[in-house]
Amino acid sequence: MAADLNAVYTLLQKALSPEDSMRKSAEANLTALESLPGFCSCLLEIIATRDLDDQSDARWLASVYFKNSINRYWRHRRDAPGIPYAEKPYLRTKLLGLIREENQKASIFCLHSLVDAQVAVQLAVLIAKIARIDYPREWQDLFPNLLQNLQSSDVLTTLRVYMVLYQILKELSTMRLAAHQQNFHTITSQLFDFTWQHWCADTQAIVNEFSAFLSSSDRFVSSTQTLPMILERWLLCVKVLGRMLVFGFPSDLNSVQVWLFLQKALLKLMKVLVTVQNHHPFSFSSELVLPPVLNFACDQITEQKWDTDLFEPFLMRCMHCVQQVLQCKAYRPSKTGRVLGEISLTRDETKAKLARQAEQLLSSLLDKKRVLLLCETLLRRYLVYTSKDLEDWAQDPEAFHHEQSLVQYHDKLRPCAEALYIGLFENHREVLTLYVVEVLQQVSQDCPPPEPDAIVQLSPALLTKEAVYAGIGLAYYDLHDYIDFKLWYEGALVKELRNLHPNNRLLRRRIAWLVGQWVSKIDKDLRRPIYVSLLRLLGDGDLAVQLAACHSLQTLIDDVHFYEEEFVEFVSPCLELLFVFMKNAQELDSKLQVFSLVTLIIERLGEKVVPCTEKIMIFLPQVWQSSEGQSLLKIQVVLALQRLVAALGSQSPCCYTLLVPILQHVTDVNQPDELNILEDGLQLWSTTLRHAPVMISELLVFFPHLVSALERSIDHLEVSMGIVESYVLLGGAEFLSRHGAGVASIFKMVIGHVKEKGTIRALSVLDTLIQCFPVDAPPLLEETLQSLFVIVINGRDESDAVRAMAGAILARVLVQNSNFFAHLSEQPSLSLKLQQSGVSLSASPVVLFFDSWLEKVDSLTTASKRKVCGLALCIWLTSREPLILDRLEQILGVCTSILEDEKSGVATGRSGYLCVRCFVHSPPSPSYSGDYNWQNTEDGSESFRKQQIINSDPVNNLSLAPLLKEQLRTCASLHGEAAFNVALSRLHPRLITQLQQL
Repeated sequence: MAADLNAVYTLLQKALSPEDSMRKSAEANLTALESLPGFCSCLLEIIATRDLDDQSDARWLASVYFKNSINRYWRHRRDAPGIPYAEKPYLRTKLLGLIREENQKASIFCLHSLVDAQVAVQLAVLIAKIARIDYPREWQDLFPNLLQNLQSSDVLTTLRVYMVLYQILKELSTMRLAAHQQNFHTITSQLFDFTWQHWCADTQAIVNEFSAFLSSSDRFVSSTQTLPMILERWLLCVKVLGRMLVFGFPSDLNSVQVWLFLQKALLKLMKVLVTVQNHHPFSFSSELVLPPVLNFACDQITEQKWDTDLFEPFLMRCMHCVQQVLQCKAYRPSKTGRVLGEISLTRDETKAKLARQAEQLLSSLLDKKRVLLLCETLLRRYLVYTSKDLEDWAQDPEAFHHEQSLVQYHDKLRPCAEALYIGLFENHREVLTLYVVEVLQQVSQDCPPPEPDAIVQLSPALLTKEAVYAGIGLAYYDLHDYIDFKLWYEGALVKELRNLHPNNRLLRRRIAWLVGQWVSKIDKDLRRPIYVSLLRLLGDGDLAVQLAACHSLQTLIDDVHFYEEEFVEFVSPCLELLFVFMKNAQELDSKLQVFSLVTLIIERLGEKVVPCTEKIMIFLPQVWQSSEGQSLLKIQVVLALQRLVAALGSQSPCCYTLLVPILQHVTDVNQPDELNILEDGLQLWSTTLRHAPVMISELLVFFPHLVSALERSIDHLEVSMGIVESYVLLGGAEFLSRHGAGVASIFKMVIGHVKEKGTIRALSVLDTLIQCFPVDAPPLLEETLQSLFVIVINGRDESDAVRAMAGAILARVLVQNSNFFAHLSEQPSLSLKLQQSGVSLSASPVVLFFDSWLEKVDSLTTASKRKVCGLALCIWLTSREPLILDRLEQILGVCTSILEDEKSGVATGRSGYLCVRCFVHSPPSPSYSGDYNWQNTEDGSESFRKQQIINSDPVNNLSLAPLLKEQLRTCASLHGEAAFNVALSRLHPRLITQLQQL
């Protein structure tokens, strides 16, 4: 075998010789060998040999002789012996194996070699020749093997398999006997779906590769090296699919398979075009691309070539294509100019130039005639309700309304047509406004308003009129200056609303929707008649009409020009109609829409809704009980209660029977809906406390819910701190005695563990707590106060505002409870905590505190906090600490600055809620808990309670100057006049002048 192989290889090399005699002799010898057994096997071995670099031409010639031998000797004839049967299985197996074999770095069909590619074509052809003769009787595993090779992830392997597959299908498709056609149908059933999916994947890969290629700064990146092979495979897939589509299915007279494939193919191609335009708008705007694509899409929309119901997805893709081109921002030239003297165009200038070219091309493609034709087609064909729409409406009005309102434009034909209609108006307002006005006049003549008791026929004119009304609502912004809505409403629309015939529900629903669209053009004189009409529609027997009226009412009430006085008389009947509608509604979306309107009415009307409280309180429990498993509906109940409590103010206890159980449920972190409803529950809790006139035991009971909520997450820190503050202001000493430990754990969790905004909010509540309970609160908060020491002294991760505010709270403790401050500063645990934070205890914690804090006092902006700081510094002046005199200039500088601010009127606002006494000469009485009167206030609101605290704050009535003079005298007596005078001599002259003026 080796000798024969070498002999055949030598003859092939000689046959390629430029010498004529040698070439002819070799060709004659090769021709003589063709009929001998083993010759084809030798040729195949030569083709598969991979260890020689100079044999490419010989391999190609071997493939040619192999193909010729197959044509002449594969089929046995009487006059020729043919290739032995025993050799054929080896040849077939070896041929299929060559598809997978590779050279050192690539397949034998490597694209880098032109000769190798020619060999690949020859082998694909000869495999097809053998398949024509042997399949399926002698070569049953042919297509299973090919399909298995197609599973490979190697692009080159699958590319060559498709080349072979195409040649086989090309050969087999010419066999026209019934049995042969049946074989071809079987092959198609095995390969069609896989090939189709492969083609779709390659299509997406090509789009992605081009996007990455064009967006990359280096256009020769390695990711594009496989792109040529993917493109070639994509083309071969198209050819294979074409062969199977034409010859692999029965005639479409007897089968719909071809039609179904055609739908899939067209949808895929349109999707590819839309995707390419989105990613490469300037390349797509070429004169060779945009005109044929846009013309084709527009023609499909305007010409009734397809059954709309049968081919709806394709029409949607065409509309989407036109809409995307219309709204493409890249085709709108920018207004930027160009620098004089610049020769080359910048990137922005190049884009602007391409945008102008695209704009000019679009202007020629979408001329006035075509734009009007598109608009007319959309209004009179695609926006008109079909018989299927009317049937769906009759069967389930609620579901029909929500589908029309909520479905996206890419899901249904009608919303897609609406989106294209809006896009046309955005770009061609001047052309379309007058046309739509003319169409409105025409449909009004063709279908005049009926009499109130008239029978309305469901005629094409009525359906067209409804569609035109829809178009006017969609383009309301562009038609404001062309249609007098008041005149139109009073002249036609109100008459159409009065007719209650079932068929006229189309116009009643559309007019109700129109009112919501044109709300900005409804003036004060027209609002009352419209309120009357919409309330009448809320009682309409058709749920779709009622939902449209509900939507428009919500739009009117939420409008900036809504005035509560105009709607007061309608509040009670409106709520009654909404409550009845709520009982009849089955869809969750309907219930949510109704509840949203109820909540909005309560919010906008405020105190004016109080007379309807009894009706609301009868309605809300029923909804809450029926909302089991519907978190969104529960949230709406909670929101309505929150608005109602705010509207009732100090009268809110009248709804506690319902409110308290709901609060206890929605603030429980262990209930199933915690993730959905906890945030709104906390807001309701905060609103309830802010408007409560007195604290009741039921509200005190579930304060631990707040601790549990913060232990789980601090996402709701702002509202949680508000709740704590409200409990402090409302609950007084009883609250602190029952839940002091919980309050302390909250501050321990928050302070030092959240960002600046959250820390400042928590510190402000902590400040309020200490003001109201100067004796009882600090011992409970000892660990938190130690953390404040660390923040002030070693607050590397905290802002100046946080450190200043933390110092102000400790200063307040010193002023209001000096004994506890002394106890706190002497605790070994404080020293340990400071050391653990990296602080070197070079002095006492108190000295370290004042040294760090004096630098941050200027970050305080409120007069009350600055004044408390001045008082604390005055107290520290009487300390026996020897280092006091070294810091005398800093202390006096801060105190005189505060005094100067008081004189000049700077920072005189009272934003702190102080409840203090200045304990300078003696410690506070143990029974002291502030001057705030915890008796119930007549107003009952939290703002009034805060104002009471401010008014009872003795700090606001104290004068810092006399106190400072007295404390300086005490300081001199404690440290000695001589040492004190030496410290004074080191002061800045200006500071001495300010002290002399005290």
